[in-house]
Amino acid sequence: MTRIVSAIARALSMHSDRAFGVVGSGNFHLVNALRAAGMDFVAARHEGGAATMADAYARIGRRGGVLTVHQGPGLTNALTGIAEAAKSRTPLLVLVPEVSSPRSNFHLDLPALAKGIGAGFVRARGAADIPAPRELSAQGTVMVALPVDVLAADSGEANERETPSVVVSEPGGEERFPLSDAEPLLERIASARRPVFIAGHGAVMSGAGPALAELAERCGALLAVSARAKGLFVGNPWYLDVSGGFASPLAAELIRGADLVVAWGASLTMWTTRHGRIFDPDATVAQVALHPGDLGSHTRVDCGVVGDARKVAECIGAALVQRGFTSKGYRSDALRERIASAVRWRDVPYEDDSDGERLDPRTLTIALDDMLPEARTVAVDSGNFVGYPAMYLRVPDERAFCFTQAFQSIGLGLPTAIGAALARPDRLTVAAVGDGGFLMSIAELETVTRLGLPMLIVVYDDAAYGAEVHHFAPGGHPLDTVQFPDRDLAAMARGFGCEALTVRTRADLEPLLSWLASPRESALLIDAKVTSKRGAWWLEEAFVGH
Repeated sequence: MTRIVSAIARALSMHSDRAFGVVGSGNFHLVNALRAAGMDFVAARHEGGAATMADAYARIGRRGGVLTVHQGPGLTNALTGIAEAAKSRTPLLVLVPEVSSPRSNFHLDLPALAKGIGAGFVRARGAADIPAPRELSAQGTVMVALPVDVLAADSGEANERETPSVVVSEPGGEERFPLSDAEPLLERIASARRPVFIAGHGAVMSGAGPALAELAERCGALLAVSARAKGLFVGNPWYLDVSGGFASPLAAELIRGADLVVAWGASLTMWTTRHGRIFDPDATVAQVALHPGDLGSHTRVDCGVVGDARKVAECIGAALVQRGFTSKGYRSDALRERIASAVRWRDVPYEDDSDGERLDPRTLTIALDDMLPEARTVAVDSGNFVGYPAMYLRVPDERAFCFTQAFQSIGLGLPTAIGAALARPDRLTVAAVGDGGFLMSIAELETVTRLGLPMLIVVYDDAAYGAEVHHFAPGGHPLDTVQFPDRDLAAMARGFGCEALTVRTRADLEPLLSWLASPRESALLIDAKVTSKRGAWWLEEAFVGH
């Protein structure tokens, strides 16, 4: 093994304790060097799965992600997962062997590919070229091209400077945010009568939860989150859960009633704002974001502050304390009671569509929520079903919900759950997937069983690409291209070494309790045959503009 590869591996070990990938001739020696440097290596069955595992591992854990692929098709196989990470600004290093000759069948324009999916790019000819952990936290996903001559070179043939020691600081650092930069937002918060805070991924990454809860208490704000930050304010009586298309009727009503909405590290996409319609047109919309380009990039913003969410919240909170300012704002005893009794989706009445052959996904998910332990991580794929596990399954905190949805690809849910399970082995990981996404990623069931991950995999099985069925059916279009014969997914899972159940009624779930009470030596897959009489409540919003 060359000294250069060893030095690069040591630099990479500062980012994470685990790398994910599929090994080919191009990255064989690099993977061995990573292992020699003390990193675990998780071999996936497909590069797309490996990319998403690394993404989820970084999101749920507190270290960056590392992905290594073979040159050429190894990278192109992984591009969907890398694009998801890049659009989510996950701190992920993508290690790609690079061939220099354009005549090579493996040649790709790596800088152009990275730019096209929104990732950073660096060409590393030695350890000193590897971005430091703090740099990666600011940049998000970075593609690292490793020229094959470097990977094959011995000492003296390429840049092999040792990487200097790096101290990884806490998110946001310790310097105080200047009050002058926060003054416009401070005045708006102080004058608001019905403020609502919406915290997003940036708030999670900066550790802003306690500061935001304290500031909200002082000014009487209600608390909501983007889907990426679900769980941030669990236990707070003023928590409305997710804003936007997933919002319950009461949550949407209260957000609409706000005279001031402040987004803290939330990009305010169409999903979080219902294309801007969830806010009162007369409400003031403010946004705190790390990058100037994020301010107002998705919806109108009347007041923007560039800064770390935690620091800005602490700055404004300290100024209000100095003023002696307090306000009940939006809060009242009557509203607290309304939130406690009606803000959760499970408390909203519905007509149960279960028919004995297929189970209403709401009934299914409420039953699962009652059965599962509180210590859980929920990983959700995309599809018509997505709102049910996202909004009917509770999570204990903001690091317990993994939502790889920025690129809106199906098929990422199972590898998401694998990465999350490895990051938090102390919690039960629940993979919630549709039958279409599950079958796209079924090869990774072998990874689940090989790693011995005792996770629960729930397949919301309507034997269709349900989102397309419900979107196009009203127009009278033929649906045979998006509907499929019903298959025994439980039998397929057993073939991979999982335990499995087929569920058509609430009573069919009872064996789950026995599995939960057991040592859980293998994963359990539930093939839940769900009804498909109607599209999910969020579907109409989701397809606006499509």
